[in-house]
Amino acid sequence: MDGTTASSNCLAGIKVLDLTQFEAGTTCTEALAWMGADVVKIEPPHGEAGRRGVPDPYYFMIYNANKRSVTVNLKSERGLALVKELAKHADVFTENFGPGTIEKLGLGYDVISAINPRIIYAQVKGFGVGSPYESGLCFDPIAQAAGGAMSITGEVDVRPLKPGPTIGDTGTGMLLAFSIVSALFQRQSTGKGRQLQVAMQDSVMHYSRGMFISQARSGKAATRSRGGVNVPSGIFPCKPGGPNDYVYLLTSRANAEHWTRLVKLIGREDLIGDPRFDKASERVKHEAEVNEIVAEWTRQHTKQEATALISGAGVPAGAVFDSQELIDEPTFWSRGILQTMHHGNHQMAMTTWPVRFDGAPVPVKPAPLLGEHTAEALNDWLGLSDGEVEALKAEGVV
Repeated sequence: MDGTTASSNCLAGIKVLDLTQFEAGTTCTEALAWMGADVVKIEPPHGEAGRRGVPDPYYFMIYNANKRSVTVNLKSERGLALVKELAKHADVFTENFGPGTIEKLGLGYDVISAINPRIIYAQVKGFGVGSPYESGLCFDPIAQAAGGAMSITGEVDVRPLKPGPTIGDTGTGMLLAFSIVSALFQRQSTGKGRQLQVAMQDSVMHYSRGMFISQARSGKAATRSRGGVNVPSGIFPCKPGGPNDYVYLLTSRANAEHWTRLVKLIGREDLIGDPRFDKASERVKHEAEVNEIVAEWTRQHTKQEATALISGAGVPAGAVFDSQELIDEPTFWSRGILQTMHHGNHQMAMTTWPVRFDGAPVPVKPAPLLGEHTAEALNDWLGLSDGEVEALKAEGVV
């Protein structure tokens, strides 16, 4: 990137003991790492589940930036004792194992809080305590289905669709990260830790809470809609007609000028004053006709051209960009929003934390190699010497 990055250092000095895997929990701890916390990821000797089952490291890389990796055999008594010793020095303990697993390991909240009453003990589960599905396993698509997001996603009169962004995983992790920081802030005055638990289903329902507006208004379940609340609003085709050659534009009921500006832009001033289109309520009745008028114009432009022209006229618009197009946009790199992560012999384009600190982006540090920081972290946190770490390795503990 051009220019410099700035370490946030907001959570400098905060130690996070990270027993998460896959995406929801790892997103939470990655966010804390971006904020400057020392996140020590505890992995089994063969690596966390997110490292396995795929032929490359990219899945692991994207969700574990800025962390340190320590390998510990949790099936050994000495390994469990080592994790408990680390917990004494931690500010935050995080896990997202299946229901009941952490308790079976002997690392439940009652155990860890007795060791360290100041610790923030944070858990991600699929379904909440008391839910009829409490013992069920959960991944992002399951949470998006059970939390309501799929029911309101997709075209009218077709089956539900899973939204592309992983709000069930990453969205849940972000909610937990914010809650952890809030609990740390409260601890400054109380001196006490907290137990935090978030269910992925509950998180998705929170992100989808706008559907309850429709529920309240109609007394019926919210349904999939055409997208916008006004006409024209939605996806319009652009040239040359590729799978993502579309522009999304929106005219708001709150601003009648959007419609006027749009028709002037597309050279259809003759529609101003036409009783079929002047009022928002009338445009809804003639939606198909209105959409075709707009589409006739958008088909003559690329999505980039259409976005620039429509937005420039004072009407909200955005092109449908795919991942390659976003990577190819140089301003993401010059602004530091995209950075290159190096991980062993692999590298990939990586989005950094999108909030800028004092005008600069936060740097992306590589996701750790398996066990890369075992000796370093055990020395930093517990004061173990290289010889003591080597002895643990010889015993198969780390």
